[in-house]
Amino acid sequence: MSPQEDLPADEDPLLCHRCGCMLTPGEGSFYVVRIEAFADPTPPAIDLDDREGQTSVSDEIERLIDQMKGMSERELMDQVHRRLTIHLCGPCYRRWIEDPAKK
Repeated sequence: MSPQEDLPADEDPLLCHRCGCMLTPGEGSFYVVRIEAFADPTPPAIDLDDREGQTSVSDEIERLIDQMKGMSERELMDQVHRRLTIHLCGPCYRRWIEDPAKK
């Protein structure tokens, strides 16, 4: 992905995602931050030999399917993988990079 792909169309104003100040491409005064999140890729542990007190694999699959009913494709995908790009002015970037989770 080229840096230009991270910028909005020419007619759209480019604003800092945190403070909302106007950002001007080409001045070197802002940062493009790409965030990618994945669900835990570890498959659930299923002990096929010890089913006492546990639901069967098919019961668990049925439960998950029921849980997903009524959810949109987007909602389901967001639970597995999410990618977003934000733009931050210099001051907001410096604050964010030191504590991205706002501890």
